[in-house]
Amino acid sequence: MANQIAKFKKYVDLLDEVYKAEAKTAILESDATLAQQGANANEIIIPKLDMDGLGDYDRNSGYVGGNVTMTNETVQFNYDRGRKFSVDAMDNEETAGLAFGKLAAEFLRTKVVPEMDAVRFAEYAALAGTKTEAALSSGEGVLAALQAATAKMDDDEVPGENRHLFITPALLVAAQNVDTTKSREILGAFITITKVPNSRFCTLIDLKDGKSSGETAGGFAKNAEGKDINFMVIEKSAILQFTKHRVNKAIPPEDNPDADAWIFNFREYGLNDAYENKTAGIYLHSDITAQKDKTT
Repeated sequence: MANQIAKFKKYVDLLDEVYKAEAKTAILESDATLAQQGANANEIIIPKLDMDGLGDYDRNSGYVGGNVTMTNETVQFNYDRGRKFSVDAMDNEETAGLAFGKLAAEFLRTKVVPEMDAVRFAEYAALAGTKTEAALSSGEGVLAALQAATAKMDDDEVPGENRHLFITPALLVAAQNVDTTKSREILGAFITITKVPNSRFCTLIDLKDGKSSGETAGGFAKNAEGKDINFMVIEKSAILQFTKHRVNKAIPPEDNPDADAWIFNFREYGLNDAYENKTAGIYLHSDITAQKDKTT
């Protein structure tokens, strides 16, 4: 699709920007040093440890022997997306540098970040150890659902000191409006509370390839079979979230052999997954109605 750049005669250092919030999943980024690179460049190796439990001690024969097993789980990177933009040098000059000068920041803020959040939440929703569906219409209902999530994770022995709550703005407001000691206690059980826009919060999404008919604009969309997420509780150590490779570079016209134009290249290559033994650390609460069944 050809660039469409509107020119103006007098330079004004303002831009009609799209409202977009910062990344919501950044808080879940894993420590990359905990995993060694695999035999192939597109995978990492995650150590898994298992061992026998206690046995009876015998005063004659002493300790009962036990077994320790360490295996390696190979996980492949599952996110690889990119885009290239070209802006003619004169188009950039005649818009006082805004055409290219604002491109990178706006692209990251309005396109990259929302998609990465949506991809991650959908992936973690699929891997959740507990999946609950219900329509939440009141603050009391939200608090009851959050209390049930906490109780379930407690029962599954998920550590309580690093649980993060991700919830839609409307449901968080509803819960906060129930101004009681109980509500503050329930909400206070989470180390962080992050409001997630509904547009990024769905159990299934489709990634557009950027080249096929109807998909040239790229980006993502909610899958018709997907359901809106009400909230997720995630214990951070359950998540494998790495960015292995990020290309974010600008090529000036003098280094462009094909045209008198600025080039902006961006690529994100990473992993969004969870440990097999820690899926209890992901609790999903979603709506009961699929996107295709919602009325407008």
